[in-house]
Amino acid sequence: MRFGSCTLHLNKGFTLLELIVVLFIVVLGFSVVTINLSSGNDSTELKAAARDIVSALRYARGQALMSHQETTITLDLANNTYTVSGRGKVYIIPKTIDVTVVTAQRELNGKGLGNIRFFADGSSTGGRITLERGKAGWQIDINWLTGQIELDDARASE
Repeated sequence: MRFGSCTLHLNKGFTLLELIVVLFIVVLGFSVVTINLSSGNDSTELKAAARDIVSALRYARGQALMSHQETTITLDLANNTYTVSGRGKVYIIPKTIDVTVVTAQRELNGKGLGNIRFFADGSSTGGRITLERGKAGWQIDINWLTGQIELDDARASE
């Protein structure tokens, strides 16, 4: 009985065409990831600015409670900046972000300045600060009775 000889050919590598196809798929994948990451930077910067303002508001409320004196956050809408009374620093909001302030009439200045004032008992003048860029937006609500500060995605509330 005779068995036929069987030869086994092992492929010891990839063809140039296979390598080019794989590299093309990898480059295409990286370009999609890069586009997604760069489009997220705008919303990340907007949320960071909103969180910074919330932090400043909470600091001002805490200072009013601890010192038993009024503390004010002043928003300059013309220059996209804000300050906290008792601190010399001017905080900058990126120019690409639109800021709107709703507060008590007596806290508005005709020069584009609006105040949120916190009193010694923790209450405030109350109001809303809205930050928008394109279709993205965040709103900060300040309760006048309790001084509680809440940050909400403006798109979710529509």
